[in-house]
Amino acid sequence: MLSVGEPTCFLIADISGYTNYLGGVELDHAQDIVGDLVSTIVTALRPTFRLAKLEGDAAFMYAPAEKVDGSILLDAIERCYFGFRRRRRDVRQATSCECDACARIPDLNLKFVAHNGLVRHQKMAGLDELIGTDVIVVHRMLKNHVFEQLGLHAYGLLTQACVEANAIDPAALGMVVSTETYEGVGETVSWVLDLERRWQDEDARARVRITAADALFTASIPTIVPPQVLWDFVTEPGRRMGWQVGTTEIRVESAGGRRGVGTTNHCMHGKDALIEEILDWRPYDYLTERITMGTPLGPVKFVASVEFEPTPDGTTVHFRFGAPKTKKELAKLESIGPAMNAMFEARGVALTAQLAAELGAP
Repeated sequence: MLSVGEPTCFLIADISGYTNYLGGVELDHAQDIVGDLVSTIVTALRPTFRLAKLEGDAAFMYAPAEKVDGSILLDAIERCYFGFRRRRRDVRQATSCECDACARIPDLNLKFVAHNGLVRHQKMAGLDELIGTDVIVVHRMLKNHVFEQLGLHAYGLLTQACVEANAIDPAALGMVVSTETYEGVGETVSWVLDLERRWQDEDARARVRITAADALFTASIPTIVPPQVLWDFVTEPGRRMGWQVGTTEIRVESAGGRRGVGTTNHCMHGKDALIEEILDWRPYDYLTERITMGTPLGPVKFVASVEFEPTPDGTTVHFRFGAPKTKKELAKLESIGPAMNAMFEARGVALTAQLAAELGAP
């Protein structure tokens, strides 16, 4: 008897404009350019998502459903798209070649389709193949009418099953509903994320960051995992509870079920709460928060950044606290300096242990 299947989040990143692009350009340069962009896409989505296979100008990726939530999925899509746009721009600006393949790099864009469902793994010709109805559904979604209906070249198309499985409120996030009918599948309700608009918002958004030079206090924890993995452990509330010694509960207020700018976290320490208001959110580089913290001398407010620094062995996460605005508040924060050092030392030990338990990282 065949197994029912494993709950899985499927994601396909597809370079749009590829067929027209190849139609009138020099193939040797075109293949190098597309190969470079596909490599950029796959690298950006790993290791959150695993590569099932490359399908011409598309990358078919998947992840166990329990490893993904709405924030992780949307951050992965947007981070990948932003990286694609930067790489497309950099390749074009770096070449002096005037051939059509190089001149028409801006014609290429990127779209994503995502779906949650069940999958079974089957060995075929020595390769691990994903099979099941939901694998068919996510591939059918590539043939849609988003451009005809909304005029979008760059977008994420998420099925209703996907937004429900990942606790996303698409309307609250400004996504637009779309209904398609696919052969052999029937009517499918999906939601469209405008990635061109998100790119413009990202490009225009001011950065808020406490650097090493700005920091009044810094605690650093070295790990041997990549930034994408460490980001999830440091930002996902369930995983934070595993290493954030002293925290008894994390209450999250966020729009549409997605963590990011505007999210407020209430980190409970028994009856006391440390409040984090997210001001800047740059997966998987850094995030910045306005923190309200209680001290024996009274509450204090300051801005802090959490920075993810890639290293030869993995990633070091730096917790950098900026100085409060007044001398009175500065004295309050400095009064708990020794306690903060001890707390972050304990959290570093706990984080290392949690990474080892979940990922086998020594």
